[in-house]
Amino acid sequence: MSYCTMNTNHNTEILIIGGGIAGCIAAISLSETYNVTLIDKLEEPVNKVGESLAPATQRVFNALGLSLNDDHYENLFLNNLGMQSYWGSDQLQILDHLRNPDGLSKSVDRKKLGLFLREKALEKGVKGFWGYRLFSSDYSNQKWKVICKKDNPKNRTSITIDTDFLIDATGRNSHFARSLGIKRTHFDSLISCWLTVPNTSKNTMSSIISDEFGWWYSAVLPENKRVISYQTDSDIFDKKVFKNFTSFSQLLRKNSTINKLVEHHTDGVDFHGVVSANSTKLNMVVGQQWLALGDAALSFDPLSSQGIFNAMANAMQVSELLKTSQLSDLTDPEKMNQFSKQYTSQIESVWAHYVKHKNLFYGAETRWNNSIFWKRRLENAFVL
Repeated sequence: MSYCTMNTNHNTEILIIGGGIAGCIAAISLSETYNVTLIDKLEEPVNKVGESLAPATQRVFNALGLSLNDDHYENLFLNNLGMQSYWGSDQLQILDHLRNPDGLSKSVDRKKLGLFLREKALEKGVKGFWGYRLFSSDYSNQKWKVICKKDNPKNRTSITIDTDFLIDATGRNSHFARSLGIKRTHFDSLISCWLTVPNTSKNTMSSIISDEFGWWYSAVLPENKRVISYQTDSDIFDKKVFKNFTSFSQLLRKNSTINKLVEHHTDGVDFHGVVSANSTKLNMVVGQQWLALGDAALSFDPLSSQGIFNAMANAMQVSELLKTSQLSDLTDPEKMNQFSKQYTSQIESVWAHYVKHKNLFYGAETRWNNSIFWKRRLENAFVL
């Protein structure tokens, strides 16, 4: 048995660890001003439950000169007319985007979107290393030295990267910040169990339906697929309920509206299981010549439907901050301190806005005030 072993050195002005949506948007924007390197533990993106692009995301794509109507990415998205819901009432409510100045929302293929953004980053001159995991980091001589290793036991290739500034865009796990000993505050224990099924409905609106123990979400995806997810707290149901589709289907059958979307397509179900969906906040989002971006800084309850937009908007804010800064200036403690205060203030503002609206959304559902799930949302409405 042979193994590949190789060590390479690389220098860059800005290193972004995490090649997801936030990392790629930041890289594309920053590439106009700086030499940028992207690194990600995944060889290629994977599908995720969060697939909705709010109309306002179009502003970001326009600012970067990007168009989702790319001939190489057929079926990347579907236009979504809006949201239909049973929330706070047994009466169907509809919120459309027909008069939204930013246009319609979009249901996207997350894997294709990830590939699209990686490709656009490389076209802008960003250097990309895929399939490498953060191994260690060290700050000395006003630079970060980062070692990343191939995430493959048969391939021990490693890269040593010297960078003037580092961005942690590794999602909720915030791998880099965590390696520095920085903790996250978890404000609830929301999880999401999701699956995809063939779609036969002509209605492309998304759906949200609350029940006694959480809420359901459904949306049509490109290539005649539909995503269905259930959001609840991790301790309300026995974990066996979310182990496989057979056990999860018992929960599905309790909601007639959702069950109709699945009952005739059980042979085509792709069960993805459980992912974290709780609200979390990194306790320190910026330090000496580094910062946390997107979900690595703040992660949102999917009820907000703003996770992807906020990641993209945050990436653009970071880009503007760094474009107006000289990286050499940030080696000065006083100037780095000013930079840190400015970025922390931006993050706190986003968090305050999110908390306000999250509490309003959950507060609008009053039919199950004695249910543990809803009592927690009323009693534990959190503030900064």
